[in-house]
Amino acid sequence: MKVIEPLGRRFFWVKSTGNIVAQRGEMAAGIESTKEEDFAVYVELKPYDPDAIEMTTFEPGQYSEEFATASSWRFNPDTGEIEFAYPDPNAPTDPPVYQSPLTQQVAELKSETAALNLAIIDVWETLAAGGGA
Repeated sequence: MKVIEPLGRRFFWVKSTGNIVAQRGEMAAGIESTKEEDFAVYVELKPYDPDAIEMTTFEPGQYSEEFATASSWRFNPDTGEIEFAYPDPNAPTDPPVYQSPLTQQVAELKSETAALNLAIIDVWETLAAGGGA
């Protein structure tokens, strides 16, 4: 039985290039469809071989800040991960530089900072105990 539920963004992108060829925005309520069903409905997908297209679906609200602030996005064909380009007011004519989602970068930095803090505490405790000399 199909369930009516909030639906997150969905992207169809070319596996070899990462270029997005079709997408669905977030929906407050809907019934999730399969890749095969979407290929039958989306006109943009008709010229493509389904095996050449990857489908990625996000949770509702996932990367909402990135989608609101980024100037463009694509998928990295090597990793299959979404990448965002953010406008640079100091160099508006430069080509976009794609990077992993900022929320992901912040989470990684927090994790690295916590690990470094633990290492600093360990060194501090070793020195305070008279070791390390």
